[in-house]
Amino acid sequence: MNMQGFVDLHTHGIGNYDTRTDDHEEILSMARVHATAGTVAILPTVYSGPISEMRKSLKAINTAMQLQGKSKSRRLGARILGAHLEGPFLSPLRCGALDKTSFLRPAVSALKRLVSGYEDIVKVITLAPELPGTARIIEKIVEMGMRVNMGHSDATLRQAVEAKKAGVTGITHIFNAMRPFHHREPGIAGLGLTDHDLYIEVIADGVHLHPKVLELIFNRKRLDKLIIVSDSVKGQRTARGVIYSQGILAGSVLTIDAVVKRLQHIGIPDAEIIEASTDNPLRYIGMTELVSC
Repeated sequence: MNMQGFVDLHTHGIGNYDTRTDDHEEILSMARVHATAGTVAILPTVYSGPISEMRKSLKAINTAMQLQGKSKSRRLGARILGAHLEGPFLSPLRCGALDKTSFLRPAVSALKRLVSGYEDIVKVITLAPELPGTARIIEKIVEMGMRVNMGHSDATLRQAVEAKKAGVTGITHIFNAMRPFHHREPGIAGLGLTDHDLYIEVIADGVHLHPKVLELIFNRKRLDKLIIVSDSVKGQRTARGVIYSQGILAGSVLTIDAVVKRLQHIGIPDAEIIEASTDNPLRYIGMTELVSC
């Protein structure tokens, strides 16, 4: 692919801007900040919340996409590819920094209320596959042409395998907000490392995952299934590049270019970094032909 620049499929915000908004200018401002750091395309990621609030974010993202589509100007920032919904069908046992009071039991009716009118822009939905009713939800999401990720989940390996059979194709920020890997119960993380088909998001800032774990991932996982993400959130830069909320790791304040430097520092080859931060994310959401520069 003839492209120079990073693609970030998991960003909740950056600097002073956030996806938890009904203002499309805030989404465009996010895109501009990412663009100044060499990111050419983003998938704004909507926090789990009440369906009405998540839909406000979707409206803002949709409007920002429409404005970008009418303009060739680079001042509108990194190309907005759609939206990633992180919730609301998640496990309260693995909520991380998300608001578990917003989580819903999987139901097709709730899914339809959530995405109605925005089916064309939602590219990825993250859910916990062990919750009752997820098989039908996964089937419906796939029918709509969206990708399904496992995440914020306490699923066992068996449950993760069943979810893959049902149509799950990716894992959201592997190792984070999921059942810890155990040598007798490897869970989602174990499946993600060893499966040849599943894509995995990797928050590669060296804090969300220890550098040795990053080495393990790059040494073990098929390179074409690795996706580097920032999982960036609204906030000012910190010494370690992450933000904590009530003692819980809540996200990164880094753009992909800074993450790349940390991967280079621990010795990951440039060619592998480039593929995981440019080609692979676009391939995952089926948009390789739509972004070029």
